[in-house]
Amino acid sequence: MSKLKLAFGCWNYDRTRALMDGTVQPDGIDLNYLNMPVEETFFRMLRNREFDAAEMSLSSYTISCFKEPRPFIAIPVFPSRFFRHSCIYVNADSGIRTPHDLIGKRIGNPEYQMTAPVWIRGILSDHYGVPVDSVTYYTGGEEEPNRSEKLKLDLPGNIRVQQIGPDKTLSQMLHDGEIDALYTARMPSSYLKGDGKVKRLFEDYVDVERAYFRDTGIFPIMHTVVVRREIYEANRWVAQSLYKALADSQRRTYEDLNETAALKAMLPWLNAHVEEVRKEMGADFWPYGLQKNRDTLAVFLRYSYEQGLSKRLLSPEELFAPETFESFKI
Repeated sequence: MSKLKLAFGCWNYDRTRALMDGTVQPDGIDLNYLNMPVEETFFRMLRNREFDAAEMSLSSYTISCFKEPRPFIAIPVFPSRFFRHSCIYVNADSGIRTPHDLIGKRIGNPEYQMTAPVWIRGILSDHYGVPVDSVTYYTGGEEEPNRSEKLKLDLPGNIRVQQIGPDKTLSQMLHDGEIDALYTARMPSSYLKGDGKVKRLFEDYVDVERAYFRDTGIFPIMHTVVVRREIYEANRWVAQSLYKALADSQRRTYEDLNETAALKAMLPWLNAHVEEVRKEMGADFWPYGLQKNRDTLAVFLRYSYEQGLSKRLLSPEELFAPETFESFKI
């Protein structure tokens, strides 16, 4: 019997590489792994639904849950996680020295609905007293002009969002002082220039992010994996098959990181870093599955609702295929 052919859009991660090179094969699926940067994957999946399954922005997927009919169903696999305190950049002449100084300022976001800025805005509100509606947001391309929101937004009146000009980029605007700060996922080129015009708000971000994890237990989730709903409805077994394969691929990466005979990644003190992370965050420091991530997901869903992106407060269970919630036991 022939296998179900599925096209899977995802970037080249260590935790998914065994799927990409065929070392791991999902049960019953002939997987065509399309290796693309996240911006391309998200754009093509959200605009044209080009892939059968794909890595997906957690924020974009959450918003898509309010469409009828719902276009996707997710499985509780998280190929991207990232502490985001390091991703708040400020103009050196803006007068921003502490998070509270952001109030009343002009803040760039490539897209208001991007997962990274959703986390940043929520963290600033919860932990630093910077209300989401206390600033004006400017959206557009970070490095190229004319980036637009991938999803149409219907925000409440207290959230002020403006599109930047057709010849503008947020990176250059930050450098020139046309905006005061930038919340983003990618490091802007104006920071990389190193001329001192653009700085991080938290220059000691590693210590800040460690303290955040110790306080909250949250390692922020950026992306999940989605399946087109019509494929899932016709083949309910696909969700569990993909989940098992992605978890197996990640398990092999854990094993590589624990190898001490030779370094599997080009980091001189890889073993020391892995030991440090395991001591701080536990052996399963990048957990998959609903149960281990329920609290983190609940916080993100609250942020999405508070920031006007979700029309009601979703529960974590509403995001994922129920077939992935539990497994058989012997």
